[in-house]
This record gives sequence, C-alpha cells and structure tokens, in this order.
Amino acid sequence: MDTDPLRHRPDALLLDFGGVVFQTRKRPEGRSDAARHLHEFLARAGHHVDPALLRGSLDAGLAALKDWKNAAGRRRAPAELDHRTIWTDFLASDLDDRARELLAGSAADLLADMSPLISEHEVRPGVRDLLAAAQTLGVRVGIVSNAHSGRSHRRILHEAGLEHRFGVQVYSDEVGIRKPHPEMIALAARALGTVPARCWYVGDTQDRDVVAGRRAGAGAVVLTRHHHTDHPPYPVREHADAVLDTPEGLVTPLLHSLPDEPAHRGDAPAAPGAVPAQAARQAPEAVEPATPLSGDPAEPGPAAARRVPGALLLDQGGVIAHSTATPDAQRDFARSLAARLDRVGYAATTDTVLSLVLAGRDRYRSWKAAHPSGGPIPEITPRRFWSDMVGRDLPSRARSFLLAESSELTLEYARSKSHAVMRSGVREVLEFCAERGIPVGIVSNTVCGRAVREELDRFGILHLVSAHVYSDELGLRKPDPATVRAATTALGVAAADCWFVGDKPWRDTAAARRAGVGVPVIVRGGSAADDQISSAQDGPAELRPAHVIDEMGELLGLWTEAPVPSGT
Repeated sequence: MDTDPLRHRPDALLLDFGGVVFQTRKRPEGRSDAARHLHEFLARAGHHVDPALLRGSLDAGLAALKDWKNAAGRRRAPAELDHRTIWTDFLASDLDDRARELLAGSAADLLADMSPLISEHEVRPGVRDLLAAAQTLGVRVGIVSNAHSGRSHRRILHEAGLEHRFGVQVYSDEVGIRKPHPEMIALAARALGTVPARCWYVGDTQDRDVVAGRRAGAGAVVLTRHHHTDHPPYPVREHADAVLDTPEGLVTPLLHSLPDEPAHRGDAPAAPGAVPAQAARQAPEAVEPATPLSGDPAEPGPAAARRVPGALLLDQGGVIAHSTATPDAQRDFARSLAARLDRVGYAATTDTVLSLVLAGRDRYRSWKAAHPSGGPIPEITPRRFWSDMVGRDLPSRARSFLLAESSELTLEYARSKSHAVMRSGVREVLEFCAERGIPVGIVSNTVCGRAVREELDRFGILHLVSAHVYSDELGLRKPDPATVRAATTALGVAAADCWFVGDKPWRDTAAARRAGVGVPVIVRGGSAADDQISSAQDGPAELRPAHVIDEMGELLGLWTEAPVPSGT
C-alpha cells in the first residue's frame, strides 16, 4: 500500500468549488435580499406576494434542502434535484399555485440570481499559486462540485478571472447526479483524458468529497478545511490522505511530486469497481474497462473455457428448478383475494379476480417486450404491477387496496403460479463449490425474490448460495449486465473469472457477455427450445455460449480435469 499518494504527480487535479477554490460567507441580509428579488419577479408578472411570506418560505425550503442533501450523502449513487423540483417541493412549496408555477417556470434563472445574493465568494489563499503550479507541470485541472446552479458558479469563476484555468467544470445540477456519486469524479477525469486513479481530488467535506473520492478510486484524496470539514453530519469511515488548512498547503506537494514511468500493462485492478493503489500508476488507457458495453465480446480461449471458476452464477428457473403450472393453486389465490376485496367493500367473484390477475400478467409481458435490450432494462415494482396492471380498470378504492397490499400479494401470487422441482445435479454442483470455496450467486428475473429464497430453502440448498440478485429487488432485468455485475460485486470476484449458467441465450448469455463473464453456459431443458439454442450457437457472439450441457451435473466433468485454484 502506498503510504504517500501525494508523492506521485497526477495527470489531473480535480477541485471542489466552494471550500476549495472559493471560501463562502453568508451575507447577513442575503435571504431578505433574495426574498425582495422574488417579490419583484412575481410583481412583474402581476402577482404580489408579501416579501415576509417569501422570506419565510425561503428559510423553510433552505432548511429542508440541507436535510435532503445530508440524507443524499448516505446514498450509493445519489441523483441531483432538477431546478423545478427545488422550487416546487422546497423553496416555494407553501406558496400559492400561481407563485409556485411562476417561480418554477424560471427556476434555473432564479437559482443563478440567488446564489450571489445569499453568499459572498472569495478566492481561497493559495488557489492561484496552485493553478499556476499545475500549469507549469502540465497537470490538467477540473472542477467537480455539487451545485444548485452551475451557471452561477461558472459566472463567479469568470468574474474572478479563473475560468480559463479549468479544462472542465462538472456541476451536479448540470449532469443530474451529485457527490458522493463516484461518476462525478470519473466524468471529470474522462473529460481531461485520464482516469480517477491518476487524479488528485480536493474537497472540503468528509461525507461527500472524501467518500466520493474513495468510491471513484482517486489516486489521492485531500481536504482543505472550510465551514463543515471537521463537523460532518454523521460519522464517516473514510479518511483523506491529507487535511490542509487552505489550498496553499497543496502547492509544495504538487511541485515536489514525481512524474511516473508507465506501469506494466499486466498490473490489472484487483477487484471490480475499484482501482487499487498498485494500479493507480498505470497509463490511463491501461486501466480503462477491458470489457465492452456493446458490440461483440471477445471469445474465451481454451484456458478460460476449461477451468474451475472463481465464482459460479446461476439462473433460477430452468437451471436450478423445473416448474409446473398449478392452476388450482392460482384459483385458490384468486378466491382468497376476492374475499379480502369483499372485506374492504369491493365485491368481486373468484372468476373476476382470476381474470384480472391473468390480464395483469399479460400486460406485464407486453410491458417487458416493449423495452429494447440495448440500454437499462427496468423491472416493474409490485406496486405498479398490482395497481396499474392487475387493477388498471378498477375503481380507485380497489386499486388503492392492491397497491397497499402489493408486497404480500406478490409473494402469494408467486407461490400460487407453479410448483418447482430441483433439477438433477444441482446439489452436487453446489456442494462441489462449497468444498472448494467457490462462491455461488443466483441472478434471476423473477416477480418475487422472496419466493425464490423460500424455494431454495425447501430444496435444502439455501445455505450453499452466497449472493442473491433478483430483478424485483434490483429494479433491473437480464439481459441488463447490471444484474450480473451486482452479483460479482457481492461475491468480490472479477466477472472474467466467473461461469454463468442460464437456460435462455437471449437473456442469460447476453447478460453474461455484456458483463464480461468468462464462461457463459446454457443448460437444455429450460425455457429455450433446442432449435433456439442451436441458433444461438451459430449466431451473434453476444448470444453464443461457451458450452451447452444437458444436465447441471455435466459442469463437474468440465471442471475436474482442471487444477483446483490454490488456497481452496
């Protein structure tokens, strides 16, 4: 582990705006001035609102926004509020409809006007020297900042004569995400022709900046103390590499940093989603993801196709289990639901409810078919399934009941649809993996992951599965590669070291290939007919499995000729 990340000269220096480039100070009269500005704006439209009322709305909205921002800092990938929402739901939420709509209609302009009214901005000590040092060394510089108005920040930079010093400015309101989302930093790094591992990131908050820097894999994370640096809203586990009183303290380390020789290309990142310290010294192109997100994936070589996997990923239906429809159980479910609806005052027969459920199922299938497979592929929520698909034509009362009970209804519905029997060879494969320390994950499109877990428990194999990724819980469906990546992240393995066994080439193999799985396998006897599997074997590389097997136990024959990895 590198004990001095600041020893290595970065390709790029990424700076927060407030607290790093500028120190901010609230103007005592700022909010009153802002309220008067809003009063004049509304008055020009013929709508007169008392400035005191506007000031009270601003005070309440800004307090609520502060709480929202603190909460967003705990999220893994927080989105930014759009400008309209800031006005309608926060700053003007208690004003009348007309005022709220007038303000929302000019949301971006008003936010840009308000920033300099509420706060004063002064360039922090050492910033100009730091930017000059970066220019001398050929280190590119960018801004990465959470902001309600990037437009205002750009204007302030221009007025300070610093605009030309920055190659890129990334503001949360302009890109739609906010720190600690690591993509804020990754986006700036890409724009400057490098990767986070070869950047220093400088912020002023522990909960947003330090966490964002660590999640992005920045080469070094530095704090310059400002208002909230030493008083985060909650405990933060991550720590900065250096904490300085002002940016001036970074000038000397930058000037004394040493340029690096390009590292060997064999020094690959050790874990998916993160760049370890030893990989941080690579040339930028060497640490870009090797797996394409689209197009034809690379074919596995013979060595990749015959070896014990680093992890085994399995689909559930058609792979772990065969299922048979149970119409009698479905009818019992419909009878029970009709009785519950009757208890809340909506009369329905068993036949009526069964027709509604089957119609909802057909609408759900049409909804799935309408989503192209080229981008994110969403999964429907239980609330939407029961309220909008099953209950689409029902009165509001019945739909409200279905929505409120949607979680339990989904479980009961899943239990009633079919009866599952475990496929031969599954237990032997899972026990083989357990004996050798090979982690196993389930990656399944399903209406109810909770029901799948019950099924695995009934088979007596739940304890042999380490990770569960179900579409209803993740919110995405295969062939979206995010489903597979969620499993590899959970298991702590690289996708290239995994085998993935599914029964549908167009869904399972495609998801595996897109995620960079080393060896995709298709097992016959599931949803895909033999001619569909044969077509996939001769078709596009994305759908082409490395192996086709008849039963799960054949995996053991593919593995046993290969040596077991050391340490297992």
